[in-house]
Amino acid sequence: MSVLDTIKEKAKADVKHILLPEGSEERTVQAARIITDQKIAKVTLLGDENEIKAVADKFGVCLCGIDIINPLTDPDFEHYANGFYELRKAKGMTIEKARETMKNTLFYACMMIKEGKADGMVSGAINTTGNTLRPGLQIIKMAKGISTISSCFIMEVPKKEYGDNGLMLFGDCAININPNPDELASIAIATANTAKTLLGMEPRVAMLSFSTKGSAKHEHVDKVTDALAKVKELAPELDVEGELQADAAMVPKVAALKAPGSKVAGHANVLIFPDLQSGNIGYKLVQRLAGAEAVGPVSQGFAKPINDLSRGCSIEDIVSVVAITAVQAQAIK
Repeated sequence: MSVLDTIKEKAKADVKHILLPEGSEERTVQAARIITDQKIAKVTLLGDENEIKAVADKFGVCLCGIDIINPLTDPDFEHYANGFYELRKAKGMTIEKARETMKNTLFYACMMIKEGKADGMVSGAINTTGNTLRPGLQIIKMAKGISTISSCFIMEVPKKEYGDNGLMLFGDCAININPNPDELASIAIATANTAKTLLGMEPRVAMLSFSTKGSAKHEHVDKVTDALAKVKELAPELDVEGELQADAAMVPKVAALKAPGSKVAGHANVLIFPDLQSGNIGYKLVQRLAGAEAVGPVSQGFAKPINDLSRGCSIEDIVSVVAITAVQAQAIK
């Protein structure tokens, strides 16, 4: 069973309500049918009913069992507009501007989630990452103890000797360009939480660098060691080590030489890259050269889950990301 199959089975065990605010987008409508049929989640499409039905008819999709909400005609529109106004009035929001904003289905979806009417949101098939994450930052905000929104990739590597039988998490490979030590610590804690939530893994976190345990001196190394100290302060129960080179993090023989006695070195299953350049390059090299399955990016750090799709996503990608979002929602207390 692949990692995505495992996640889908978890999602089915406790069905959550996930919103799809790009409701009339063709792949989204088709994915909604699959998600509903497979009982991965309860989904609601947001948008104009006639446009959604026209897309469904075009592809022969039955909309039975799939709710549709049009913010413009929804009885709760004014309630959500007032709620958004109250949230943002200190930043200059007016009630007129709030009503206009609530016509945007992504903002409307986030207000529904904040009010407990749904458990999570998936968008990005036709919206940019910024458009998808911005409503979450303004309305849902960050989980307790998290200071930055970040992302990770689940890497399923054919060579099973690394990570947990070939499973590893790489963060952050998609959002934060040059995180400072506090942000890097937040990324590490969030990625460890994702490992527990989605995969049931006991995270062993390696803070990566070009140096291992002081083998090199540079301000870039200092950033990683400062982040490590912050992680240990905020999450003292977490198995985390740094700074480590990638081989010292993953290969027991190298770890025995470079970081003897470490619980994490040589056995890491969560790799935290010092910046976006290294993270993005790293996951793509592993994906292409090692033939790894790269699942993600998985957004992390929101108080309630919001996930971003690639605009080149397939129908199956949407199904998978909804399953991931549902499992993340299961972990919300």
